[in-house]
Amino acid sequence: MAKVLLVVNPSSGGEKAPEFQKMAKEKLGQHFEEVVVKHTEKAGDASAFAKEAARDQFEAVFVMGGDGTVNEGVSGLAEEDFRPKFGFFPLGTVNDMARALNIPLDPAQAIESLDLTKTKPMDIGKINDDYFMNVVAIGTIPQAVNDTTVEDKTKLGKLAYAISALKNLAANQSYTFTVELDGVEKTIESSLLVIGSTNSIGGFEQLLPEAEVSDGLMHFIYLKDSNLLESLQTLPSLLTGVDESNDRVGYHQIKEIKISVADTGDTLRVNVDGDEGDKLPVHIKVLPSHLQVYA
Repeated sequence: MAKVLLVVNPSSGGEKAPEFQKMAKEKLGQHFEEVVVKHTEKAGDASAFAKEAARDQFEAVFVMGGDGTVNEGVSGLAEEDFRPKFGFFPLGTVNDMARALNIPLDPAQAIESLDLTKTKPMDIGKINDDYFMNVVAIGTIPQAVNDTTVEDKTKLGKLAYAISALKNLAANQSYTFTVELDGVEKTIESSLLVIGSTNSIGGFEQLLPEAEVSDGLMHFIYLKDSNLLESLQTLPSLLTGVDESNDRVGYHQIKEIKISVADTGDTLRVNVDGDEGDKLPVHIKVLPSHLQVYA
């Protein structure tokens, strides 16, 4: 019997979440003989549900929520020998993965337009012992995102990140990083490092125009800034898209990167797919075509 798991984050999607869940269950029921629905109650639930479904040989796992819930679903499948096909319905603040896969950001449209006969390969990233499907960011702005409260995200959406980022940027904190890119070590002074696996980062859909979900690469960019003025001069060139290094932004296509920082390793944490991750140092690598995803 072809079974599918639908993992729903009930705190995403506001008052319409139950309606979207009903629509998604009906859509999945057109293709699968059994649709199992589970609700998350705490961090880690989506990952645990996905892992259990893989071990029970479910044909597919879908999640309904924001980028953090999608990340958990991916993480739950990543280490399993048998990995069900993966899909999701966006209910979050930014929904980068939906943007990268050209999935409608409106949940009803995403459900209606889903073609359950087609999947495509998708790379995922591994950072230390965890996984990501979109982005790892380190520095002043990611620290601001880590500090953004759930209440502010709910009230202000993407604007909450921008407000927090500007507050942190004014503090003018840059760092001296040691990075090892595919075995080659270099020192970088910067306020922001980004390792992306898709073109859409933080809702900016062309930040990494060369990145594709199945190119087998990670795309590493960093600002070449050491003070507030340089940061402000550099950000516009970042937001218009980066496909090569220049005087203000560094760009590398890589398969593996190690990152450490000398002076603030005790306090500087990475941001992984929109949520707070490990403290530095970190070891990141790409797992090419690791999942089959409905897109």
